[in-house]
Amino acid sequence: MRYTTKWAGVSALFLLGLLPAAHAQTGWGEGNKLESTEIVVEKNRVLELPEANRNFEKFLIQPPKLGDRKVTYRFNEYRLPEHYINLPMKVLTIQQEQLPTLYGNYVKGAVGNYGTIYAKGYFHNNRSDKSSFGAQVGHLSSAHGPIENSGSSSSYIKGNGDLYLGPITVGGSLGYERDQAYFYGRKDVAEVDKNTIKQVYNRFAVEGHLNNLADEKNIFHYNGKLGLNYTGDDFNAKETHLFGNVKFGYDLSQESQVVVDAELAYTNLKGEDSYGRGLFKIKPTYQLQKDKVALTLGATIAYTGDTINDARKFNIYPALEAKYQVIQNKLEIFAGAGGDLQRTTLYTLSKENPFLNQNLQIADVNKGLEFYGGVNGSISKYVQFTGRIAYQNFRNLYFYNNAVSDSSKFDLVYDDGVTKVFQFFGQLTFNQSERLRLGAKVESNNYSTASLREAFHRPDMVVTAFGTYNLSDKILLNSELYYISSSFGEITRADGTKVLQETDTVVDLNLKGDYRITPRFSVFLMGNNLLGSKYQRFVNYPTQGISFLGGATYSF
Repeated sequence: MRYTTKWAGVSALFLLGLLPAAHAQTGWGEGNKLESTEIVVEKNRVLELPEANRNFEKFLIQPPKLGDRKVTYRFNEYRLPEHYINLPMKVLTIQQEQLPTLYGNYVKGAVGNYGTIYAKGYFHNNRSDKSSFGAQVGHLSSAHGPIENSGSSSSYIKGNGDLYLGPITVGGSLGYERDQAYFYGRKDVAEVDKNTIKQVYNRFAVEGHLNNLADEKNIFHYNGKLGLNYTGDDFNAKETHLFGNVKFGYDLSQESQVVVDAELAYTNLKGEDSYGRGLFKIKPTYQLQKDKVALTLGATIAYTGDTINDARKFNIYPALEAKYQVIQNKLEIFAGAGGDLQRTTLYTLSKENPFLNQNLQIADVNKGLEFYGGVNGSISKYVQFTGRIAYQNFRNLYFYNNAVSDSSKFDLVYDDGVTKVFQFFGQLTFNQSERLRLGAKVESNNYSTASLREAFHRPDMVVTAFGTYNLSDKILLNSELYYISSSFGEITRADGTKVLQETDTVVDLNLKGDYRITPRFSVFLMGNNLLGSKYQRFVNYPTQGISFLGGATYSF
């Protein structure tokens, strides 16, 4: 390696020596000759280069001057053809809350002491904004009562339906009832044929109605109905009651309206005698609701075809009422004056008292001038109260009194003159959603008769207390407590003398408990007259003592 480097250096020096000679020649062509040249090689010669000038000063670059620049932006909207885009997208939605399952049908049945059988069925369509229709059927009977021949039974079947045709509702109902009882309020009778003291009432009712009450935007509202009631008994009494009612309302503004309520009826009762009675009423009123004040101004004009007790044919009553909210939605006071002519029929009387005599003389109740006032309000969110006092005047107010020929039956008797009544009504309720509900109601009527010795079988005071409790939608408890003051009946003895007989004071406690085994199936137990008093609501007619009823309910 060392020798190779030595010869390379010698060769380089030789070539360098040839360079000046090459430049001295005029060319390499023919005629040119290489002259003799002496080459001297100095072994110890040192090559020296001049010193370089190094400048370490940094170059200073001046920043560019700032100036106003006008920037032009160009916006181009690029849109792809929609038919070329296929983007599968999933829209997230909130699942709607499911409505609770509504069972429109149920059946229940029960048995109890006194040979009691109870059955009821209720059938109805589910939620619908187009129609509502259903049917009911029921039966309650007791083979035995408090004394001999005091069994009773009651059965019914009803149907109803409504069609919602936009703002118009059209519908009707049809029903049949059968009540059976015995005139067991007899004394000193050893034996009697049950068929001779049996009373059966058959009632039919049909009704149709039409209204546009759902049309809130319409300033004209109407509600009309037309119906027929028929009542027949085992003693050849037959009553046909045809009635119609229509109510119109016209909104003059958001604060006022005109209302006209009209009623027309015709009642025909056939027995040993036959007679018909017509009735017509019209009640125009002007109603104003402004701020805290509400006013009603109007009158009632009525006509009756009664002839009993020199009944007044034509009657005019005031229809005046004023309301003022002392505390908004908390306390309201009201006062007014009015009156009315009320149709009385065998259909309604037989439901109040099943022990009616034959060939009754039925007249309309003429409620003359009445003055009243009271308060409505709420103590808290859950507590509401109502109080009302009134001074009333009645003509042909009916009373039940024991018949002269048979004290086990009741006639309708009327006061010759004006029956005056001072009335007080009060109600207090506590509602805590659907879990707990308590309430009490008091009604007191102080009667002052013109010719009758007493207000027969019309008690002075009726007090009702009730309560319901729902325990975790599993156990449902219901309670009712009644207090009815005593009243009087007049018994005609064999010698023709009359004696007053006072009925018992009624204190009746009823309890019912339902245990829901499943949402569809439950069992219940009911106890009536738990205080065990065999009181008399009507003279000579004691009621059942403690009675129990147990059964089950199935919904579907």
